[in-house]
Amino acid sequence: MMKAVIVDDESLARERLRTLLARESDVEIVAEAADGRAAVEAVLEHRPDVVFLDIQMPELDGFGVLRELGPELPAVVFVTAFDEHAVKAFEVHALDYLLKPFKPARLAQAVQRVRLRLAAPAADPSVERILALLEERRRLAPPVEEQWLSRISVRTGDRVRFVKTDDLDWIEASGNYVVLHAGSERHTIRETLGALEARLDPKRFQRLSRSAVVHLDRIREVQPLFHGEHVAILKDGTRINMTRGLRELQERMKFL
Repeated sequence: MMKAVIVDDESLARERLRTLLARESDVEIVAEAADGRAAVEAVLEHRPDVVFLDIQMPELDGFGVLRELGPELPAVVFVTAFDEHAVKAFEVHALDYLLKPFKPARLAQAVQRVRLRLAAPAADPSVERILALLEERRRLAPPVEEQWLSRISVRTGDRVRFVKTDDLDWIEASGNYVVLHAGSERHTIRETLGALEARLDPKRFQRLSRSAVVHLDRIREVQPLFHGEHVAILKDGTRINMTRGLRELQERMKFL
């Protein structure tokens, strides 16, 4: 059975895809998402074989979803209303896409291409080509002012809290989750450490190890350990073993 996730911010578009995919006996829709952030969470949770991914969405668009997922991508079928000129970029990189409004036969063709990919994954270059497309878009895009997270939403039951990034002491990786440490509070959210780090101001946050990102202003001192390793001591006494270079940290701390 082929597991699929549908991502589109338009409910009617998701419904149409859901209806047409129901005709494919070997396709199981395991999740739907109406925005890019929910799409990343759905892919991390369900590990689908294929994602039918809209490009134009508010906040985090389809390309942003792919950037956050990184190299661990499932098969991707773009669903887009881009004009034919823009679609040429997909063709160059041999990516499949559905140009809205698409016909049922075109969707069936895309599903068949996914079947062929899953049957011979070692020979399929689509992940590398998607990443190449993202790099090309980054290179050609005009420079824009970086926007860094100022708050992180945390769901508790049916409530949503907004934690200021300035209130964070450090962030700890826990599989596909991260734990936000803010004073005496702990908040767990479904997010990878790498994806969250990419949206934090690098002038204020730094990765100290594979599993820890720290607010630079919270570091009190660094102490040596054995074999040239070091441990960062935060102002509240928390000790974080470092696997990143001490010199880099020293340079960053000069400009706080």
